[in-house]
Amino acid sequence: MPVLNTLLRASLYAALLAGACALQAAPDVASKTGASATGDDLDKLLIDRGLLTKVQQVGNNVADTAASTASDIVVSAMGFLGLPYKRGGNSFDTGFDCSGFVKALYEQSIGKVLPRSAAQQAAQTTKIDSADLQPGDLVFFNTMRHAFSHVGIYVGDGKFIHSPKPGAEVRIEDMHVRYWDKRYNGARRVEQEPAKN
Repeated sequence: MPVLNTLLRASLYAALLAGACALQAAPDVASKTGASATGDDLDKLLIDRGLLTKVQQVGNNVADTAASTASDIVVSAMGFLGLPYKRGGNSFDTGFDCSGFVKALYEQSIGKVLPRSAAQQAAQTTKIDSADLQPGDLVFFNTMRHAFSHVGIYVGDGKFIHSPKPGAEVRIEDMHVRYWDKRYNGARRVEQEPAKN
């Protein structure tokens, strides 16, 4: 029963995240449905040729893809709440350390292969501002007296999921509690390869 509850919570959370991401990421061009919406000649041309509608469709597709990817990663991560920490671990059967957890989730969820260590993951992903964090982004912390020594996956609402330390289990924590806030090193986004046609 606890496993079922965890999966149901994860699915509901992912659905809410997907909806929020789609609304946030889609460009607002729907309001420009006629030439009277603006006096700008370029806008009139775009409207006449139907290009604004195409831009909106592309924006919605990008938003849907991003939301789907974030949902896949977050749902997968939630499925492993309670899994024990294991130093050097990278197995869903025996447990993970922080970077092993991130690496395995990205590979399993979306087929993206990340480096093994937290520092390498930070170096090979795209730096983003904390204000731009989205579910599925990586958050890094200095927990061993050197930068980027710990990594987790942002799940939204200022929280992240990670495999914290020996004797602990995969769990969700608030980034803004004093311990994590003081050690925060920054955020990174894992860039997706463009879809091949």
